Amino acid sequence: MGLKQIDFGSKEYQQMVKLRTQILRQPLGLSFTPEELEKEKDNILIAAFDEDEMLGCCMLIKIDNQTLQLRQMAVNNNLQGKGIGASIMAFAENISRDRGYKKLIMHARDTAIGFYEKFGYKVIGDGFLELNIPHHIMEKKIS
Repeated sequence: MGLKQIDFGSKEYQQMVKLRTQILRQPLGLSFTPEELEKEKDNILIAAFDEDEMLGCCMLIKIDNQTLQLRQMAVNNNLQGKGIGASIMAFAENISRDRGYKKLIMHARDTAIGFYEKFGYKVIGDGFLELNIPHHIMEKKIS
């Protein structure tokens, strides 16, 4: 498995949109709008591959000079629990640290809180609904 940063609009980015649609949007009856995707052009886009097949992905969005938000974490359904998400998390934290960021935050689905806690993320504040799914803000200092 290889991890890398990918370019917005590339063939790999199209694979990323497809994977995120399958894992995160279709189960909710949702899709991405062109406007939503256009906003991703300045994000740090990360993906795990086995040769040309995308196994998982996430993106990092600049909140301020100290903080990035991890979003759209997705791992192919039949590959969950095999360490792909853990590898993506480590890669995302390393990229963030290398670029001088001090903290990662996320809106974690409540069903994923246990996964993120394994990597030292802490729940901050009360839960909320996002896309009608219970979420909590989680954060981790990475420096």
